[in-house]
Amino acid sequence: MTDFIPAAKPIIGAEERLAVDRVLQSGIIAQGPEVASFEKEFAEHFVCGRESVAVNSGTSGLHLGLLAAGIGPGDEVIVPSFTFAATANSVALTGATPVFVDIEPDYFTLDPASIRAAITGQTRGILPVHLYGHPFLVEEIEAIATENGLLIFEDAAQAHGASWRGRNVGTIGHFAMFSLYPTKNMTSGEGGMVACSDSETARKLRLLRNQGMETQYSNELIGFNARMTDIHAAIGRVQLNKIDAWNTKRKENADTLTAALADVAEITVPKVASGAVHVYHQYTIRVDADERDSIQRALRDEYQVGSGVYYPIPNHRLPSLSRFAPDLYLPQTERAASQVLSLPVHPSLTAADLERIVNAVTAVVRAGA
Repeated sequence: MTDFIPAAKPIIGAEERLAVDRVLQSGIIAQGPEVASFEKEFAEHFVCGRESVAVNSGTSGLHLGLLAAGIGPGDEVIVPSFTFAATANSVALTGATPVFVDIEPDYFTLDPASIRAAITGQTRGILPVHLYGHPFLVEEIEAIATENGLLIFEDAAQAHGASWRGRNVGTIGHFAMFSLYPTKNMTSGEGGMVACSDSETARKLRLLRNQGMETQYSNELIGFNARMTDIHAAIGRVQLNKIDAWNTKRKENADTLTAALADVAEITVPKVASGAVHVYHQYTIRVDADERDSIQRALRDEYQVGSGVYYPIPNHRLPSLSRFAPDLYLPQTERAASQVLSLPVHPSLTAADLERIVNAVTAVVRAGA
C-alpha cells in the first residue's frame, strides 16, 4: 500500500524529546530560564537581536502586541481578508475595527492601492501578513505608513527566516508575531514569539502575558495568562538549530515542483518577487476554480497525496467577522480563495515523494481540463 503524503507535518525528533525530559526533571515547568534563553536565541537568530517576548500562541502574540501598541476601541487597523482569521480576530479582540482590503495577485499579500483607499481618520495601523512565507511588499507599505503616520504590525506567523531585499522579516514593523504552531516551519509544540521594535513595547507585552505583573503580586495593569512554558521553550530551542536546514530543504523542494509544474498550462506556480527570500510555509499553486475541489479529492483518494486550501472563505465573509464589512467585495481575494491549492514541500519529503506529487498533480489536473 502506498504511504499517504500529508500536506504538512510536525517534525519532532529525539533531541526535542530529550529537551522536554530535561525540563521535566528540573522541576521548573512554567515560564522560567528556558523561556528566557529561547527569547534571546530566537531574537539573535531571526530578528537581528530585537527584543522578543514568548507567549502561548501566535494569536496571543498579535492580540497582546496590538494592546501594547495602544490599539483599542475607536481605532481601525487595515488587514487582509485572505489569511487565517486570527489576524482579524486579534484586532477585534482589542475592541478596534479590522478593515479588510484586497491582496495583489502575484504573492497573495496586501495590495498597496487597496490600503490607500481604506485609510480614514480612525486608521491607526496596517497589519500585513507575510503569507505562505513570502514577504509583503515592504517599501510600498512602509511609504504608505510614513505618509499617513501609521504603525506597521507584521504577521510573520508563516515566515520564519524569510527576508525582503536583505531585510529580515520581523525587523520591519512596530512588532512582528511569529507562530510556533506544530505545522509551522519550526515549532515549540504550541506558542508564539513577538519581536519588538522598542523596549517599552516589549515591557508592556511581558506585563500583559503575565496578569499585568513584572514583580509577583504587583499587578500594574489588567493582563492575561499567556505565558509560554519551559517545556515548550525547550522544544523551540532545539528547533532553532534545525530551522535553517529545513528552510533550505523547503526551498529546494519548492524549486523541484516549480520546475516540473511550470509548463502545465492548467497550473499557475508560485511567484517570488525580486530580492525576496520565500521560505515556503506553503507551496501554493492556482488551478481552475471549478476543478479545485475535485483535484484535491482525486489527489487524496487516487494518489494518496495530501493538499490544503488556505483559505477557502475570505475573512470578511465569515459569520464571526462579516459584521465589519457586510457589503464588501474584494475581487482578488475572492479569486484566490476559489483557486488556491497548497502542495506538500515539508523537509521530510524524499525525491520519490516529490516525483509522486508531480506525477499525481499533472495527471489529475490534465484529466480535469
